[in-house]
Amino acid sequence: MALLVALGVAAHAVQALPGGRTLAFALATGGVLGLVLQRTRFCFYCHARDWFEDGNPRGLLAIVLALAVGVVGYTVVLGSWLPVPQPGKLPPDMHIGPVSWVLVAAGLSFGAGMVVSGSCISAHWYRLAEGSPVSPFALIGSALGFILGFITWNPLYSLSVADAPVVWLPAHLGYGGALLVQLGGLALVAAWLWRGFAREAAAESAARGAVPSLGAVWRSLWAGRWPYWVGGLAVGLIGAFAIVRMRPLGVTATLGSAARQWAQGQGWIPERLEGLDGFAGCATAPQSTWFTPNALLLAGLVAGAFVAAMASRQFAPRWPTWRDAMRGLAGGVLLGWGAMTGLGCTIGTLLSGGMAGALSGWVFGVAVFVAVWAGLRLKRLWPAGR
Repeated sequence: MALLVALGVAAHAVQALPGGRTLAFALATGGVLGLVLQRTRFCFYCHARDWFEDGNPRGLLAIVLALAVGVVGYTVVLGSWLPVPQPGKLPPDMHIGPVSWVLVAAGLSFGAGMVVSGSCISAHWYRLAEGSPVSPFALIGSALGFILGFITWNPLYSLSVADAPVVWLPAHLGYGGALLVQLGGLALVAAWLWRGFAREAAAESAARGAVPSLGAVWRSLWAGRWPYWVGGLAVGLIGAFAIVRMRPLGVTATLGSAARQWAQGQGWIPERLEGLDGFAGCATAPQSTWFTPNALLLAGLVAGAFVAAMASRQFAPRWPTWRDAMRGLAGGVLLGWGAMTGLGCTIGTLLSGGMAGALSGWVFGVAVFVAVWAGLRLKRLWPAGR
């Protein structure tokens, strides 16, 4: 309770800063998002692994649900901002990026980083609040990966990104057509995942028996994990709701900005990164202040996850081993390079981009899950590496 009060006091305090209402909104949104991510174990890698290794589709269905809810929400909001979508005219600030083989490489790198480090970047943020021994090193590695991405950006931009198409589906299909195509694709994925699972779900529902009391419901909030579908529904709603007040959700902009500012100060990366700051996505421009909406979103996310972990007694810090450190750093470098080159991670590029109708979001997502599938198959060849 004291932590929740402290979070509320902090949200009230930042309102006195320039753009304070947006900062307070970002902090509160991050707190709710961190609570939801921690309680539902909403992690792209974990959900994919559950399916690829155990045939459990619940997590991937939650991701599909989040995307479906977000696609509907974004369509409503963007339709009021830009009533007539047109080719060459993009809604401001939406995570709609160029589509090329570089984006595919970024997704493959990010997916490989998930397998090596054990989580995506958003999950590492909330697992940091759970006391994970790997997450601090994964986030440090991600910063190093961002620096590597900045070093390789100009050659890749000249080679492919500069001429790559930036495809916003509503501009070509209209809002209705884009909504139909995206929801139809998600429905097909959901139907494929659901094969053979309906009977098991029905049996579990029957086994629950009578409606639980309010006391039992409250206790269940802080024991175990919340149902997968709660995470999918909540993440989708938060993603759509967030753009009304601030930029689309993303969890790498602050980390990338800090890495860029530090590396440029060391002379490691070019002062000019061709075309980078003109693309929408998780912006990585050096900041004059760290009181930005994205920084406050991350602070709220970690705080909310910490509150949830403490309340559910899932805060379990452990001293890291050398293997933890190396796994986190190596996986983090792959995550960071993929996130920088792909202009975001599974939250910024896949979720926020896909919800906005960006083809780049869907391409990045497919590449990520292909890499996870391949990485898990490779891990089976080296059982000692688990």
